[in-house]
Amino acid sequence: MADPKGFLKTQERELPARRPVSVRLMDWKEVYEQGDAATIRRQAGRCMDCGIPFCHHGCPLGNLIPEWNDLTWRDEGRQAIERLHATNNFPEFTGRLCPAPCEASCVLGINQPAVTIKQVEVSIIDQAFANGWVQPHPPERLTGKTVAVVGSGPAGLAAAQQLTRAGHTVAVYERDDRIGGMLRYGIPDFKMEKKHLEGRLTQMMAEGTRFRAGIEIGVDISWDDLRARYDAVIVCTGATVPRDLPIPGRDLDGVHFAMEYLVQQNKVGAGDDVLGQITAEGKHVVVLGGGDTGADCIGTAHRQGALSVTNLAIGKQPPSERPETQPWPMFPTLFEVASAHEEGGERTYLASTVEFLSNDSGEVRAIRVAETEFVDGRRVPKAGSEREIPADLVLLALGFTGAEGDGITTQLGTRFDQHGTVERDGDYQSTTPGVFVAGDAGRGQSLIVWAIAEGRAAASAVDRYLEGTTELPFPVKPTDRAISI
Repeated sequence: MADPKGFLKTQERELPARRPVSVRLMDWKEVYEQGDAATIRRQAGRCMDCGIPFCHHGCPLGNLIPEWNDLTWRDEGRQAIERLHATNNFPEFTGRLCPAPCEASCVLGINQPAVTIKQVEVSIIDQAFANGWVQPHPPERLTGKTVAVVGSGPAGLAAAQQLTRAGHTVAVYERDDRIGGMLRYGIPDFKMEKKHLEGRLTQMMAEGTRFRAGIEIGVDISWDDLRARYDAVIVCTGATVPRDLPIPGRDLDGVHFAMEYLVQQNKVGAGDDVLGQITAEGKHVVVLGGGDTGADCIGTAHRQGALSVTNLAIGKQPPSERPETQPWPMFPTLFEVASAHEEGGERTYLASTVEFLSNDSGEVRAIRVAETEFVDGRRVPKAGSEREIPADLVLLALGFTGAEGDGITTQLGTRFDQHGTVERDGDYQSTTPGVFVAGDAGRGQSLIVWAIAEGRAAASAVDRYLEGTTELPFPVKPTDRAISI
């Protein structure tokens, strides 16, 4: 364990400072400053000898958190990254993007602020990359079996790396022009600079994973042709169908899905010329949806020079403290102030959007909203409470309804379930033999840590399917959910 008295000597939770708002709005670099090594060691030392580390169960990957906290406290960084990599292929992603359900289940969090697990994690991997400790691990032998991974987000990359290291020949197909899925196109650079993605892809290519960008399966190569070419296929295409808002004025110019907007900015950040780019510069921006994607739109709009940014959510504002209905060690829904919210704008809850209003040119000029009231358990606009909010750009960040299914359904006959995701069994295999599913495509919209865990588990299932046995870990089942009691 770490310092036996660490949680008694250091009771405060210390996190790295965010760069000043006035400074960070001038660039697209990550929000957080570099963590101080002494502070990180002190925080790692707060990890207590709790007997049963519930953080293991709060984390879908089963990260060995007390072990690498102890090693960090002892300043043994190389051993720490070995323990971290034992369960997590990509801590540089989770350490920046995961909401840290492990911290919600930290035993210390019962009566003190939880250990800063996420910050310790990202400090370990950053130190490892800086010191050259992240090296390729090519297989000792090749099995002669081939696997196609469709989609290069966190689930697809995790599955590909595991199977490559097991000796299979793996090709990752991505319809976008660059590898990375939502890690590349969707996550703003101020949350994760793409150098972290490039560093990991360099390692994977050195291990033997093959990447095929700019190829859309179902269009450039049919699904049945792909299945015929490879011994197994893993579908990791995500849950990319956005939830729409079919109200009057939805077809006006200036009303867009959030991902259309975010992806274009990622491309511009990568040096591409985007004709007709959707931009917030000089506009009144309204973001509908109070989740992470909405916050990403807010931060992007501020950096593009929006005149104003308004964030509307139809539901109630979550509580600031853990509610009785979500006791420890459950992952609670709490009101949070993300870095984007700190940068300005207005947040309003219980706001129902009624109509998008047009100017004479067919462009959105405002939205009509009303207060939300609950009638028979349904959320409906309250009569007589309507008002207008100026809007030159409206971004719909309302979540996602499932995976795209036309091609794989018509070409392979693979079935979807009632949730709009690819149907699968307890071994991640779809209704089409030899075709497996991992991540949001089978789970629905979820966290990056679940995507990596499912990618690792699906790789184990595929290895067993191809070889009859496997030594790869199987961290989660398709039916697993967040920790509950």
